[in-house]
Amino acid sequence: MDILADKNQAMGSLTISKKGVVVYSRAIGYSFISGNEKLPARDQTKYRIGSITKMFTATMIFQLIEDGKLTLTTTVDKFFPQLPNASKITISNLLNHRSGLHNFTDDPEYQTWMTQPKTRDEMLAIISKGGVDFQPNEKSSYSNSGYVVLAYIIEKISKQSYSKYLSNRITSKIGLSSTYVGPKTDTKKNESFSYRFLNSWDLGGPETDLSIPGGAGAIVSTPADLTKFIESLFFLKLISSSSLEQMKTMTDGYGMGMFQFPFYTKQAYGHTGGVDGFASILEYFPEDSLALAYCSNGQVYPMNYILIGVLSIYFNQPYSIPTFSLKTEDLDKYLGVYSSIQIPLKITITKNATTLISQAAGQQSFPLDATEKDKFKFDPAGIKVEFNPDKNEMTLKQGGQTVLFTKEK
Repeated sequence: MDILADKNQAMGSLTISKKGVVVYSRAIGYSFISGNEKLPARDQTKYRIGSITKMFTATMIFQLIEDGKLTLTTTVDKFFPQLPNASKITISNLLNHRSGLHNFTDDPEYQTWMTQPKTRDEMLAIISKGGVDFQPNEKSSYSNSGYVVLAYIIEKISKQSYSKYLSNRITSKIGLSSTYVGPKTDTKKNESFSYRFLNSWDLGGPETDLSIPGGAGAIVSTPADLTKFIESLFFLKLISSSSLEQMKTMTDGYGMGMFQFPFYTKQAYGHTGGVDGFASILEYFPEDSLALAYCSNGQVYPMNYILIGVLSIYFNQPYSIPTFSLKTEDLDKYLGVYSSIQIPLKITITKNATTLISQAAGQQSFPLDATEKDKFKFDPAGIKVEFNPDKNEMTLKQGGQTVLFTKEK
């Protein structure tokens, strides 16, 4: 966290909790920047958590199911018959992204109205107009629309606003004093703005009006509150063990308000979030009784790589802290697509500010940390890379193998 802050690679807050006790908490960067005025991030700083909101929404749906007011097979037409395929789409389909409802945030015109408040009727009209991408339960496809509808169903059944029901059934119940449905950002309430780094940290862009994402992404919170929430969920303080098992059951990579995150031989459950330049992750490792939450309002070094570092250090896996000693222009000579006559694999080398990024065809990308001139490594996979810019060559070493790649013209 020190080097991320020192090298302007990230701004945000991290909390790690073991068996309900916080073992590490740190905030870096600023929650507000305007000219020479800067407010340092603190443990109390609140962030827009984006789609982590879906975990709260799913939890409240299961509470209603346990109250006997809903079932997983209840169809949407009982509440909103105007929606396409309403008589076929079930609560279960909405929860695990198998409804087929088109994801409204994918539409190009979304950017033109995302800053303007919308009523429930307006949002339902937008979702209805979007139609369906496939028939219910035919396949899985991530849809914010489904979770917006779930929040409206909560309101219909409870006869309360989503915000009020969240307070009654979760936040006040387990003592989350810094978690609520967000309004426009107010620094007097310790709420942060988001930023992007060019030559300095600049405001991240327009703010989504949170009446739009609702139960899909409208909550603001702190990492400390988020770890308390996920611990309460797994400690069965909010729902029963059978409901939790339903949430954890993966179908085509989607649970009901949860994802699964592998780390070496370990498995965590949780969710990620991204909205308006904010990025966040909340995860829980059941075997270790470990909860982790990271919320960022400024990213250069990608969040996933930060989590690899944090978890590697915590679980005593091999890891070298990156130095970020290079300037972005220093990386240009390495960029390109490389192929080899030894193996049928192409590797694309790109950059993210001062970080070199490697991606083999069909595989996930990962950062290459500089070790010395023209030499880089990625410890989690035991990869070492050496470039020869004059010859347009790259040598990759892994698992005792050495493969020579040549940059394509």
